[in-house]
Amino acid sequence: MNKTIKAWAAVAAMGALTLAGCGGGQSDDGGSTDDASTGTNAAATAITVRGCTPQNPLIPTNTNEVCGGNVLDASEAKLVRYDPTDASPALDIAESIETEDAITWTVKLKEGYLFQDGTEVLAKNFVDAWNWGAYGPNAQMNAYFFEMIEGYDALQCADADCATAPTATEMTGLAVVDDHTFTIKTTTPTSNLEVRLGYTAFAPQPDAFFEDTSDGKTEFAKKPIAAGPYEVTAVTDTEIVLEKFADYSGEFTGTVDTVTFKVYNDPNAAYNDVVGNNLDLTDLVPTDQLIGDLWQQDAADRWGTKDTGVFQSFTFAAGDEKLANVQLRQAMSMAIDRAQITEQIFNNARTPATGWVSPVVDGYKADQCTNCVFDVDKAKELYAASGGYEGELPLWVNGDGGHDGWANAVCNQLRNNLGINCVVQTTPDFATLRNMITEREISGLFRTGWQMDYPSIENFLTPLYATGASSNDSDYSNPAFDAKLAEAAAATDIDTANTLYQEAEAMLDADLPAVPLWYQQSQYIYSDNIASVEMTPFSTFDFTSVELK
Repeated sequence: MNKTIKAWAAVAAMGALTLAGCGGGQSDDGGSTDDASTGTNAAATAITVRGCTPQNPLIPTNTNEVCGGNVLDASEAKLVRYDPTDASPALDIAESIETEDAITWTVKLKEGYLFQDGTEVLAKNFVDAWNWGAYGPNAQMNAYFFEMIEGYDALQCADADCATAPTATEMTGLAVVDDHTFTIKTTTPTSNLEVRLGYTAFAPQPDAFFEDTSDGKTEFAKKPIAAGPYEVTAVTDTEIVLEKFADYSGEFTGTVDTVTFKVYNDPNAAYNDVVGNNLDLTDLVPTDQLIGDLWQQDAADRWGTKDTGVFQSFTFAAGDEKLANVQLRQAMSMAIDRAQITEQIFNNARTPATGWVSPVVDGYKADQCTNCVFDVDKAKELYAASGGYEGELPLWVNGDGGHDGWANAVCNQLRNNLGINCVVQTTPDFATLRNMITEREISGLFRTGWQMDYPSIENFLTPLYATGASSNDSDYSNPAFDAKLAEAAAATDIDTANTLYQEAEAMLDADLPAVPLWYQQSQYIYSDNIASVEMTPFSTFDFTSVELK
């Protein structure tokens, strides 16, 4: 491990450890189903977990949301793995990642690391997967994560419908040296590259992936072949089944043989099923159960909490011209009493946000959003100066995420404090909402949130607000912001980089592409089948920690 990754690992651990949560007897985004693997008579090596509907097929370069991401986190192995306790990065498939200038990187792989089809993970499997993911005509949601690699621009489409093919199919910054060695060359110094390489988009793909010629690799996605501790064996509309990979080559083997993600469209149904021992794990406690800590009473000693790198916001629809006025945006943000909502709706299980970056990561700086201060008088003044908002203002949320409570509270405050006719609109599930956002078929406001991909302040800024970024749902574009991000990425000193990223974050306060709401402490409960389980700082379950009764 080179000096750079050691330094980033140290600060990531420090940032996460300071916020380690605790609860119950341990430290520290369907319907009711009766399954033989749950409850007190459960099979000793099987658990069921609340799941939700992935937006896209289970392909790492096309999965940038939690419903699919939670599955891939359990099944994929990458060059780097994040510690489930403090999110600090450590090498996994990589034997070493070395650089002298943060531009040219040499990656050496461990020999004998196997895919789930028995083939060995080789250097070409990374290079080919990244080139495929970055290639414009493949239209991958996570293509943007490869932008820092030299030659990325040549793989992009010249027009929106990709009628003109890109000038290249491979990035010049990637080169296979031998079976277990490849190099990465970035266009500018990228000091936290190693930390990023644990994100799912950078997973390798076996040769079988490239032999699948179906549209969007949908055939492959029915049974993805990864290199992690669990392999996906079944994908249906109601559940996704993962089984332990017998020949897993890594050091992080799961403790149960089968993990089944049960798809629920109602978080209350999942919660009740865990309380009743018909489901083993849920990472979502309905907001009405948080009041008075009812959830802790329902689950007795079968609960836990974790401070996680999760940030919640609402975003202004890019095509809604009525919301383009910055003073109107500022007025809306200042009209929201975050402290009241987090207390009354979440029983203080959320913390009012004062910026766009989670306190879990190193580099966090408080009070970056001056427009997040609750001030009704100032909000009314700004609202009048903006000319107001005519007509009904929708606030879109997904129905399977338990968002109605806070969304109605936000709409009530916008209505009472500014006179805006705000109305909550609910989609059936997360996938439907994400598809509407992705296709820009939405108007008004819509719920947005971010579960960190890797433990870095940069991850809360670049993917969400950089021009053309993969998760830039507001289509925000600010050349000065982009330039500051590039300057920060080029800094080889961590403190300097963090300061520059903080300067970039402060720029968001002027334009408000998204309104910060709160930072999340995650609550979870488990069935009598489980003795203990840990949640990671990414708000995912650590399946290496599960102990059954």
